[in-house]
Amino acid sequence: MEKVVVNNYGSFDVTFVKAKGSTMWDINKKKYIDFIAGIGVNCLGHNYKPLVKAIAKQAKKQIHISNYFFSDVGICYSLDLLEQTGFDRAYFGNSGAEANEAAIKLARKYGQLNGGDKRKTIVTLESSFHGRTLATLTATGQDKFHPDCFAPYPDGFKTIKANDYESLKGAFDDNTAALFIECIQGEGGVNVIDKEWAQAAAKAARDAGAIVMCDEVQTGIGRTGTFLASDALEINPEVVTLAKGIAGGIPMGACLFRGKAKDVFVAGDHQSTFAGNPLACSAAEIVLAVVNNEDFLKDVVNKGDYIRNIIKSWDLPIVKDVKGKGLMIGTQIDSSIKPFDIEVKCLEEGLCTTTAGKDVVRFLPPLTISYDEIDEGLKIYKKVLEGFCK
Repeated sequence: MEKVVVNNYGSFDVTFVKAKGSTMWDINKKKYIDFIAGIGVNCLGHNYKPLVKAIAKQAKKQIHISNYFFSDVGICYSLDLLEQTGFDRAYFGNSGAEANEAAIKLARKYGQLNGGDKRKTIVTLESSFHGRTLATLTATGQDKFHPDCFAPYPDGFKTIKANDYESLKGAFDDNTAALFIECIQGEGGVNVIDKEWAQAAAKAARDAGAIVMCDEVQTGIGRTGTFLASDALEINPEVVTLAKGIAGGIPMGACLFRGKAKDVFVAGDHQSTFAGNPLACSAAEIVLAVVNNEDFLKDVVNKGDYIRNIIKSWDLPIVKDVKGKGLMIGTQIDSSIKPFDIEVKCLEEGLCTTTAGKDVVRFLPPLTISYDEIDEGLKIYKKVLEGFCK
């Protein structure tokens, strides 16, 4: 495949051909339990009938139109999403990085309008991840994502340490346009941001005249047990970015605005050819209707607790911590073992996992995963971990 597709992803030599629920089959008819969900994308699992039906129905009507016009399904979805989240405006894109680019541009313009040329700095967190474009890479608080080959990087970003009150001293001033944080750091190691610290950081930023923005590309759309993870932190961000699970597998991203941020963008400030197309909005409408339900979200919490408690109950010496919220789960592994080696062995045994940070095996299963599929996957995971204990 590397002769025809650039292997930027370091892809495994596995080719999948079909899937249903949280179970997949490869070209050799081997079965796998899916604890990745396309890195948090397939939130309703594979081959979810209402989603498939909605996409097929919309494809027969209209797949794409220019954003010089409106689509009926786009308007309906926008109104529903804003009503459910409490935001005032929405911009749609095609990915998380694109949504975050929109947020960065908005923050810079907000700073310009509310402090002139000097108010342009965006504060992010150490161990964060915000995307693969140059601006979002620069916003990312991990040196490994800043290789010299992609330099020069854009100016106007600085990082502070998460959950550290000392880091808030002097972090914000009249040069600060925005605080931009993940509510749980996914790629950084499934690091949960402390609620009280987040509230203190948000207050410090606003006291300096900045706005607060939350990157919910991975945590949003019910992943952590609330529709937005920022709801649980109670920091009321002016901007939230979404992607991954937003349309259940159809490429889509969103940037939501309210308060001081709602009227910053005007015509021509930020655009995208495929943004908010009818096909993506039809899929996103199904996801919103299913996920934004109290019983559904309680089930996400219960499944996540179930998985974490079982892993803890094994009391394995190589497991140093089991963390996360909802169905965003990280197993911190002893430093003597590479999480990637565990990922490889799990795949060989029929379980799809991924890694995060330096020492974490990460699970992001479909939110609809059944307890039978959870048990089957955990049985494989325990066997693999026990093998590394010997």
